[in-house]
Amino acid sequence: MDSHPCHLTTVLHDHTNLSSQIGAAKEIRRLTKTSHRCRRQFSAAIGPLVSMLSLQSYDANEAALLALLNLAVKDETNKISIVEAGALGPIVSFLQSMDLNMQEHAVAAIVTLSASPVKKLAIGASGCIPCLVNILTRGSPQAKMDAILALSNLSTEPDNITLIMQSNPVPSLVNILKTSKKSSKITERCISVLESLVEFEDAIVSLTTEEGGVLAVVEVLESGSHQSREHAVGTLLTMCQTDRCKYREPILKEGVIPGLLELTVQGTLKSRTKAHTLLRLLRESPYRRPEFESETLETILSNIVSQIDGEEQCGNAKKMLAEMVQVSMEQSLRHLQQRALVCNPSDLSITASCASEVSLK
Repeated sequence: MDSHPCHLTTVLHDHTNLSSQIGAAKEIRRLTKTSHRCRRQFSAAIGPLVSMLSLQSYDANEAALLALLNLAVKDETNKISIVEAGALGPIVSFLQSMDLNMQEHAVAAIVTLSASPVKKLAIGASGCIPCLVNILTRGSPQAKMDAILALSNLSTEPDNITLIMQSNPVPSLVNILKTSKKSSKITERCISVLESLVEFEDAIVSLTTEEGGVLAVVEVLESGSHQSREHAVGTLLTMCQTDRCKYREPILKEGVIPGLLELTVQGTLKSRTKAHTLLRLLRESPYRRPEFESETLETILSNIVSQIDGEEQCGNAKKMLAEMVQVSMEQSLRHLQQRALVCNPSDLSITASCASEVSLK
């Protein structure tokens, strides 16, 4: 088949020859798989490809959808054109397909299109969100992962967060957190969506009533990636700030203290700040007494530990504090040594020489 953009686009317009249309769509998919230049050249094919999504032919639907998917990858203009050409309606219908392959293709298309900041609201309003939440429970492993990515992309818009919340996603999100590797990308996206949702108290209620819900967040806080831990501590902090009296105990009883203490030393800047704030809120009284200008972490922790049931958890918290203090001291010492080296050029040159030898090994 002639692969010239004009020829293939003309073939797509020929409604009298379905097999030729399907062949042209497959060729466009092949050519645009890795080439940004080809994606630009075939932008004129978007209209007829979108029209093929509505044909009563599985092969035509699949070929057109996969071609559009490749056209949209890393091309903002094509993403916008695909949405504006009317692709969302058919794609949403494919999300509900009983055919798992077509469903996976449709979720992948939503993931790619939702990366466009321009069209997130239009995508959210298309009716895809309830379908994506449903896929979190009933989809294939790949579809579930892509559904999480799509919801994460869409959740940056407040209107979309409201729509996500209306679909009751928390039980499914908790289940994914429980069953996924804590350091994985799907956990990172999942906990980011959950952090956005707990701005709604209904989501907090759902999280606390779901068996193992708060514990799943605490486990991410302890073992997730840096970004996941930041979202996890943000989730718990929002809960406590929403209604401290109501949610303080459910957080404390899941053994959150050691993870929070570790974050105060080893987390990102945001994680450290949020962990300190949450530790203060978890005390019996969250307010600083006037006679103290400042409070140490040990003072805050002692107040919390005195209220925790169980010797083991108290012991673990105290042990973790001691370890964190040690780590903090070691970090401070290394910082002082580095400053000393900077101030001593001869030592610095020796250090540089050693470093160059190591790099040659």
